[in-house]
Order: sequence, then C-alpha cells, then structure tokens
Amino acid sequence: MVLATLTSVVWGFAFVATKLGIDGFSAPQLTALRFLIACLPVFFVPRPRIPWPTLILIGLTLFTGQFLLLFFAFAHGMPPGLAAVTQQMQVFFTVLLSALFLRDVPSARQCAGMAVAFVGLALIASTKGRDLSFVALGLALSGALSWAIGNVLVKRARNTPIFPLVVWASLVPPLPALALSTAFRNQHGNLYEAVGSASLSAVGAVIYLAVFATVFAYAAWGSLLQRYPAVVVAPFALLAPCTGVASSALIFGEAFSPIRYAGMGLIFLGLAVIVLPAGVARVLRPLRGLRS
Repeated sequence: MVLATLTSVVWGFAFVATKLGIDGFSAPQLTALRFLIACLPVFFVPRPRIPWPTLILIGLTLFTGQFLLLFFAFAHGMPPGLAAVTQQMQVFFTVLLSALFLRDVPSARQCAGMAVAFVGLALIASTKGRDLSFVALGLALSGALSWAIGNVLVKRARNTPIFPLVVWASLVPPLPALALSTAFRNQHGNLYEAVGSASLSAVGAVIYLAVFATVFAYAAWGSLLQRYPAVVVAPFALLAPCTGVASSALIFGEAFSPIRYAGMGLIFLGLAVIVLPAGVARVLRPLRGLRS
C-alpha cells in the first residue's frame, strides 16, 4: 500500500513536470527525450524473456500511445490539474478490460468503492471552466485508454521481471515520436535545437519524467499489478489527481474550491472502501500468528 501510494504521488507531480516540459519541447520531442533517457539501462539489463511482438505492443500502449496523446492534450491547452483527473479514467478502463479478458471480476464492495471514487473524480472535473477543448479532452481520455490496455498486457506477462520490461519497452517510443517530430516541426525546431534552447526547468522536467515517473514508477506499478488483482492495485492511481491538483495549484495558481476538496475526500473514501479491509487483514494475520 505504501509503494502504491508513493508511485501515485510521483505520477501526480509528473503532470506539473509535463506542463514545464511542454513549454520547452513539442509533444513528440518530450516523448522521445523521456524514453531515450529511460531506456539507457538496456546496456546493463538483459532483455525480458517475452516475445518481441509482446514487448513492442506494451511499449506502444503503455508508453507511446499514452504519453504522445497526453502531451498533445497539453499542447492543446489541457491544464495539469484537470489532466491528472482525466488520466485516472485508466482505473476504470483497466478494471473493465481485466474483467473482460483476464476474468479478474471486482467484488460488490470494490465496485461500490470505485463508484464513490468516480463521483469524486467527476466533482473535481466539474470545477474546471469552459477553457477546455473537446480535442484536448478526447486526446487525454484516449491516452488513459492506451494506459489501461498496457496495464492489462503487463498483468498478462505475470512471470516477467518488471524493471527489465520497463527499460526495454522504453526503446519503443523514441522512433515513432521522432518521426512525428520531424513530420510536424514547430517553433521549437528539431530535437537538437530544442535541447539547446530549452530552459533548466524544461530539462529538469524531462529528467523527472524519465527517471522517476517512468523507470521507478512503472517498475513499481507493474510489479504490484503482477502480484495483486488489478481491481485492488489500479484504484491507488486515483491518488495521483489529488497530488496533481494540489501541486498545480501551488505552482501554477490553479484555483481550489470546496467542490474540489470534496472530490479529493471522496477519492480517499473510495480507496478506503476498496483496499483497507483486505489490507488490514493482511497486516493483522502475522500479528495473530505471533500472539498464538
């Protein structure tokens, strides 16, 4: 539970980092740089023993599709706080796809908890004004669906070590991202020119996204998905919008409202309904054995 929470907090701050990064790079350039750094350990980490088509498909869905679509959403005006909310639709997509393809069917209690958390997400989303375009929203939700498909593919690769999987799957995004960057050049110029003119905050954002939000967070998240049911793990990602909304308000001045606070409270309540009964039982079990 601690590891899942930490991973979600790291992802929450990643939305602020993305906003800083997109100011210095185009969406394809930011995607390419993120994964060019994330894939560097391939020189030291052996390739996971899964077929190349599976590895490429994971890289295309979990990384390429998710982040290209999300970064394009930012380029179309998606605010960081709202992006943190819309991306968490992946939780519901993940549980639905797991139920359909992995027979990982949620219990009634878990469904109730997810319903409560969904109301919280809806409340947070309702606090945004009319400055959001349908294009940006559609891109962000498409990225969330791509993330969910990647989650299910990772869960199917149950016996695959996650850190090597994350590192080797990071080889996939740079090529299509660089191709898009070349095809749709903008004011940032080519990748070399963009790096040379980028601010320190944009470069720091790229490093944060590559090292912490990709290598660490996805390795931890994938390990949890392999060891526990998706319906237990995936809802922890709902903590990310709380971190994203709070950090975006602190750094970019996104306004808070009582409704947004209520939404965050409902997210935590939904997580408690989904996770805490099982978690408490696991904690108490060894204590009962020790007492005996």
